[in-house]
Amino acid sequence: MRKATLIVVALFAAAGLVAGCHSSSSSAGAGSSSGADTGKAQKGGSKGRFGEDGPIPVTVAPVTRQDVPVYFNGLGSVVAFNTATIQAQISGQLVAVPFKEGDEVEKGALLAQVDPRPFQASLDQAIAKKVQDQATLASARLDLKRYQDLLPDGYVSGQQVDQQKAAVQSDEALVQADEAAIESARVQLSFTSIRAPFTGVAGIRQVDVGNLVSSSASAGIVVLTQIRPISVTFTLPEQTLPQIRKQDNGEALTVLAVTRDNQTELARGKLTAYDSQIDATTGTIKLKATFDNQDKKLWPGQFVNARLLVRTEQGALTVPAPAVQLGPNGSYVYKVQDDQTVQMVPVTVGQSEASVATITQGLNEGDKVVVDGQSRLQPGSKVAASAAPGVPAAAAPAAETSVGHNAPPANAPGEAAATVPPQNAHDQHPAPQNGDQARRRRRREPGGGSSGASGGAQ
Repeated sequence: MRKATLIVVALFAAAGLVAGCHSSSSSAGAGSSSGADTGKAQKGGSKGRFGEDGPIPVTVAPVTRQDVPVYFNGLGSVVAFNTATIQAQISGQLVAVPFKEGDEVEKGALLAQVDPRPFQASLDQAIAKKVQDQATLASARLDLKRYQDLLPDGYVSGQQVDQQKAAVQSDEALVQADEAAIESARVQLSFTSIRAPFTGVAGIRQVDVGNLVSSSASAGIVVLTQIRPISVTFTLPEQTLPQIRKQDNGEALTVLAVTRDNQTELARGKLTAYDSQIDATTGTIKLKATFDNQDKKLWPGQFVNARLLVRTEQGALTVPAPAVQLGPNGSYVYKVQDDQTVQMVPVTVGQSEASVATITQGLNEGDKVVVDGQSRLQPGSKVAASAAPGVPAAAAPAAETSVGHNAPPANAPGEAAATVPPQNAHDQHPAPQNGDQARRRRRREPGGGSSGASGGAQ
């Protein structure tokens, strides 16, 4: 019995010794794998804002000098160059409306016809009355001549001669009044034909044929609007007025009419006037521009963005507008250094358009700034730069990677990334993530188990 107990104790001791050796070997293998991972992490390069390893791919563009137009932008509305509500100037029945709604009619074209018969009759009466009075005047003149011939012989008195002179003058006045009545009747008759006062577009007809029209009607027959040329009224802040007046030295400033999304230019015109006073409630000044509008892209009542070209800055430092970022301390850009790290540089922005921003302070010509990928950067981040679309490849600095001279050359814009073949069989396997995966990998590789064991023993 005592001998059996000793045998059992010896077996337990042997089992514990075997378990201890196996645990030491596993710890050594895990330590070796952890050390390799640490070495790789130290060799991988700087980390970005989110902790990723290796250089961060970004798009860069150089700081260049170019002539930049300076615009003042304001919300504008298109108004007709001339607008007329066509109304009848006499009362009568509408017998014809020969125009087509929405068509452009020429100056002098017939728009409406009022029944002319009553007015033609009035004209005929006035003409007949003149003929009657002219006959009376001729008779009075003959009587006056007879009295003047008989006066020396004493057959008539001087009083009779004077009375006949007055009668002749009265008949002459009647004839003159008849001529005025004839002219008035002709004018009234001409009012029956309503014609376009200028070339313009006829709107929707307000009165149909057969209705009675008069000068007291408020709606009128149709509204005629002149759209060639056409005007745009817009407002700008009052502080822009001194600069506008300074540039307005006799030559009209150019105004662009663009769509509300600032994507399409509709027309180019000239600044023709600005209001005589500033609106005290809004602090803005109203301006007016005229456009030729031969293609009819502008239409009365349309809302557009008006861009007033004030001046052109010659040789201004410019960067793509997306390069400029806004931080708590103002505007800044990420500038790419010679060692392929980025530096946050505060800048002063002059004018900023949809695609270009002018820089008055903070950068020099030839500096390279990041235009895309800023969200992953922080000062000192390592980057792999490529040229922005439309920028020559030479403008982007050669990208450096963390693997030294074995790094593949940087690809030109538009080329596919080159595939680097693995250097040995080990690179074909993914990096071990923990001790269990490392042990399984060493078991599969020839000689891996003995090497790991010897490293653990050391």
